[in-house]
Amino acid sequence: MQGQGSLKFTWRIIISTIIYIVFAIYLFWPYFKSFNKWQYLIPLNICLASAGCFLVSRRWMAGFAGSFFAGATYGFGPYMLGMSITKFHPVTGLLVASIPWLFYPSVFGLKNNFKFISALLVILPFIAIILFFEITAALRIFPASIQAKLSVKELYSLLAPLVAAKRGTTLIGFYHVPIAAVIMGSFMFTAARKYNVIIILVLGIILTFCDPINSRLGICPVIWLSITMLCFSIILGAGFQGLASPGFGDRKWILANSIIQGIFAIVTLLLATKYFQVMMSLGDSYARLFVESAKMYLMGAIALAICFFMTCGKLHMRIVREIIISIAIVLDIF
Repeated sequence: MQGQGSLKFTWRIIISTIIYIVFAIYLFWPYFKSFNKWQYLIPLNICLASAGCFLVSRRWMAGFAGSFFAGATYGFGPYMLGMSITKFHPVTGLLVASIPWLFYPSVFGLKNNFKFISALLVILPFIAIILFFEITAALRIFPASIQAKLSVKELYSLLAPLVAAKRGTTLIGFYHVPIAAVIMGSFMFTAARKYNVIIILVLGIILTFCDPINSRLGICPVIWLSITMLCFSIILGAGFQGLASPGFGDRKWILANSIIQGIFAIVTLLLATKYFQVMMSLGDSYARLFVESAKMYLMGAIALAICFFMTCGKLHMRIVREIIISIAIVLDIF
């Protein structure tokens, strides 16, 4: 039985990695001809990041789809794409892609009498980030500017990543529909008292805004967000499972997430209206992006509403609910 479980686990990793590779090739195919030797690291980084997050997330979830979307969100999410494509060197993207793999020893490491040692291994990603900037500075290589900071004003990218991408600001977030899974997963982790992931998540946020430490060590502040985004992706995967396989008592959480998606759709439509009213149509390009965001939120609200009514009717069709939510997330990421 253990051998069969191990074989099944291996095949899931292989299948998910193949899908990540195929999508990365599709995404960057038009640009391969203009890539320099360093830029070929970009699709590699994304695939490594996705596969690493998939592997680490298996510690908290058994279903394939939850881990798959956790990996896809981390690897193909706004943060990873922004780190790989915009103002940072592809080597920086390689560092971000390695973060899930560096957490692997602490997640699946020593147990029983050696839990303390396993817990200490959680510092490996933090040490790797510090060493990365120490070594690159010594070699006079500067793959990421220490001036690249996350401003509170840029947090709107959580709601409208398309607009943030067009403006060239720091990208964070999880697209549109996956936000519902993040909210659901946060409730689940808190209720189950799985505080280890939440603590690491918060620590990543604190280090992002801790300018004295970053300036002293010469670290690009937004790199710490890779740890936060990884934790959020794991929470997202667990939240996906919660949305796709809820009990009758969980219907209120599905309804709440559907309402939140609907509110986001209304807010982005209002913002689109505001930009459409800018003189001489100067804001039309941003307005159209807000409209696209509203469409995604509306799609998420409808998908969750369907799952809500299925749960209210006690229709135990887990696969159907999983397919409905999966389609919404895939279309959003695609």
